[in-house]
Amino acid sequence: MRTAQLTIDPAFAIGPADRRLFGSFVEHMGRCVYGGVYEPGHPTADARGLRGDVLELTRELGVSVVRYPGGNFVSGYRWEDGVGPVGDRPRRLDLAWKTIETNAFGLHEFMTWADEAGVEPMMAVNLGTRGVQEACDLLEYANHPGGTQLSDLRRKNGAEDPYAVRLWCLGNELDGPWQVGHKTADEYGRLAAETARAMKMIDPSISLVACGSSKRAMPTFASWEATVLEHTYEHVDYISAHTYYDPSDGDRASILASAVDMDSFIADVIATADHVAAKQRHRRKLKISFDEWNVWYESRLKADLDRRGWVEAPALIEDDFTAVDAVVVGDLLITLLRHADRVGVACQAQLANVIAPIRTRTGGPAWRQSIFHPFALTARYARGTVLRTEPVGPTYETKRHGEVPVLDTVAVHDEESGDLTVFAVNRGETDLPLDLDLRGLPALRALEHLSLAAGDDPTATNTEAEPDRVTPREMNTPTTDSGRCSVLLPAASWNVLRFAPVNG
Repeated sequence: MRTAQLTIDPAFAIGPADRRLFGSFVEHMGRCVYGGVYEPGHPTADARGLRGDVLELTRELGVSVVRYPGGNFVSGYRWEDGVGPVGDRPRRLDLAWKTIETNAFGLHEFMTWADEAGVEPMMAVNLGTRGVQEACDLLEYANHPGGTQLSDLRRKNGAEDPYAVRLWCLGNELDGPWQVGHKTADEYGRLAAETARAMKMIDPSISLVACGSSKRAMPTFASWEATVLEHTYEHVDYISAHTYYDPSDGDRASILASAVDMDSFIADVIATADHVAAKQRHRRKLKISFDEWNVWYESRLKADLDRRGWVEAPALIEDDFTAVDAVVVGDLLITLLRHADRVGVACQAQLANVIAPIRTRTGGPAWRQSIFHPFALTARYARGTVLRTEPVGPTYETKRHGEVPVLDTVAVHDEESGDLTVFAVNRGETDLPLDLDLRGLPALRALEHLSLAAGDDPTATNTEAEPDRVTPREMNTPTTDSGRCSVLLPAASWNVLRFAPVNG
């Protein structure tokens, strides 16, 4: 049987595991908002229409930051439609997803929900059909204390104190021809720079995200980032990255290695940003906001859009995630942690119903999809400093990514408690013995080994009828001896190995 080795040493630190890496995304798309986070009349809903069962699962998921209100939706959105008395709000055509937007849920409802969920809001402004003034108006409405028309309007609408939103996205995916208000890199870069400069005049404390490419496969990838950053580098704090991985073709070996592509994607964006920094003589290193990522059966989207007319909140891309999908999500989280020095924000898309870890039935229950579990456990245990790991082990061949390692790992060390957590994925079709060398952190004992394995039933999903069919299971707790530990990673599995000081 093939084996793998891994050495853990606290001297090889990457950076802190920023809580913002465990973000999510709420867009006015499908049933993410209406029937997801918001459903007046639901048995668990409060007086404001917020679903209590979804709030509870959001807290359990460990979400830290939530991007809102889009996504493609924001490129045609008028934020003013979503404030003031609900009965006075206009109904609009949403061109992004071909739906009727009622605007019953808007800025105030989202901020109330975010406060209840205990998450940091990340707001996006419309730079598709709108521009500098409208972005500044929204910022003034949200963040200025009072004494101006817009800040006083916020207070009149029920929010006496400013919302103090710190993270702002300068539009969404404006490189994409599908986007309402699609722009060239020069057009967008200039607009984003002017918007950023004006917004920071209003509130210098905010952090801004410039739009990177909507995906790595775009023909303008890298040249888009370079041009946009030549306009915006001095004004922004992050460049965005988006990616989805589609398992529809049934190529299990390749989909299990999706993190290899994400890893290369991040490296390419870093290289491009650092090139602009060198060219313009900037000492500050820009970070990445990986604010859309997930597994997505994207090939199903067109059929979802084409088979209906203009309706409110239709069921849209409500993918049922498998055990394999959960392993892939766990591996993508490993990759984000491994780049903790340069990835400062990450948002899994989306939170509820739409390619989401949380599914609901209108008027009925909410439940955890398979992908819920690796996110929740990583958010819970990845606290402290991310350590660089260099696993040694077998490789295998894939159609999409070439030859890739069977094993992928990252470790997080909590200096305060002394706890160590190792996250490990076995992408292979057979069990993989792993030998860990922990001599860099002496006197550790193993606490537990949790594993979510797809080998036995790779197509298994969690449903309303069987909400716990795919969950991590406890494995035999390994023993440690003289700073060494051996474990068996099941085939096609995502694993959490937790250690604590012997006297802790």
